[in-house]
Amino acid sequence: MWITTQSDLIRRVLSPALGLWLRSLLEAVETLEIKIQGHDRQILKGYIPGVSIVSCRAIYQGLHLGEVHLKAENIRINIGQIIRGKPFRLLEPIQVSGQLHIEEEDLNQSISSFILSNAFTDLLIYLLEYNGIPNPKQILENYSITWENVRLNDHEFMIGGTISDRSSTIFPLTLCAGLELVEGHTLRIEPKQIDIAPEFPHLDLNPFEIDLGTEVHLEQLRLEEGHLTCSGCAIVSN
Repeated sequence: MWITTQSDLIRRVLSPALGLWLRSLLEAVETLEIKIQGHDRQILKGYIPGVSIVSCRAIYQGLHLGEVHLKAENIRINIGQIIRGKPFRLLEPIQVSGQLHIEEEDLNQSISSFILSNAFTDLLIYLLEYNGIPNPKQILENYSITWENVRLNDHEFMIGGTISDRSSTIFPLTLCAGLELVEGHTLRIEPKQIDIAPEFPHLDLNPFEIDLGTEVHLEQLRLEEGHLTCSGCAIVSN
């Protein structure tokens, strides 16, 4: 159990520095609550036993994140530089655990962001590749894709948009699939419907898996009508 101590060092120096660092990473945030655990002797050595963060309506690189709860322990920081007014910085990677709750509306507001639009396009590439289309990434370079909306249902999602070829002929683009957490860093995608440009042959819609990498471990992924909730941990560094 963490014991919170409201020392002058935490209240006057560390909390503002951490808050400023976090806000510098965000385009906007409605509420941001930070709790730092530790004693002055530990902090002066650049060691923070624990930090918990709660944010609401944060926007990170165009992603609307809804409600986020994060917790990290055993954190090494550049305390000497912070005391001299320099920005907060991690001295080594840390493991951050937490929970994220995103509404369907959040995803639709984020759909034009570089991160989300690229993720949807990568998903389309995976789907084509696992269903027998050779070199799908190179093929899609001849098209322009615009993602326009997302719908979340129980255990499945639907992404809609348009795809246009070099002659500017526009076709509707729809991708509907089931989503399941198989292991901590593996997602199973079960395609149920795909409408794409007529140049693409009929697809068998075979399920496939996506590896999120060893630095991510999800404990729960729940997809329900109108919202997505996930919890787990990830390695974070500067």
